[in-house]
Amino acid sequence: MIPDVLTDAVTGPWALAVMALLVFGDAFFVIIPGEIAVTALGALSTSTGAPPLWAVILIAAAAAACGDLLCYAIGRWVGVDRWRWMRSERLQRAQRWARARLDAGTAVVLFTARFIPFARLAINLVAGATRIPIARYLGLVALAATGWATYQAAVGALFAAILPGAPIVSVLVSVVAAVGLGALIDLLIRRRTRRRNPVAARVPSD
Repeated sequence: MIPDVLTDAVTGPWALAVMALLVFGDAFFVIIPGEIAVTALGALSTSTGAPPLWAVILIAAAAAACGDLLCYAIGRWVGVDRWRWMRSERLQRAQRWARARLDAGTAVVLFTARFIPFARLAINLVAGATRIPIARYLGLVALAATGWATYQAAVGALFAAILPGAPIVSVLVSVVAAVGLGALIDLLIRRRTRRRNPVAARVPSD
């Protein structure tokens, strides 16, 4: 009874809207589980047929891109040290890393940062503050957000296909797998960055 109720709730008409809000908010507040929401709906899409997987990916990508663009706008028109939360030690460290990496290559760092919460926030703020051309930035962010949304939804869809007929179980397993894969990606990026520049290019922690 409880699984059926939960399934009905998360496959209803508001599921995609709630996911979009979580993904959008995740651009600013890293504790918001935007990735988990996309993975969970990806699993439910494969298990139950609703919502459609293409809709999960499209809306997640649009919400992620909008969140990143708003961070860019804040960095461009407000700056990166106007408010207290921008001056926290962790975010300042992330911003220093972002400046160093943006100097090395905008496209690569935007794709990389999409998978690292504090790095994502810092990169978008600094990209705006350093006035990277909006046309170039917009195209790269759209590609990065689409790749991220596809990956997150695909993880859920994969485990739902492996565990057919058990939507709640597939959601739980896929969420755990997504968190684990995210941690692995973070670790690999850190190691690769430290090999190239052990001091200046240190990837900020979550």
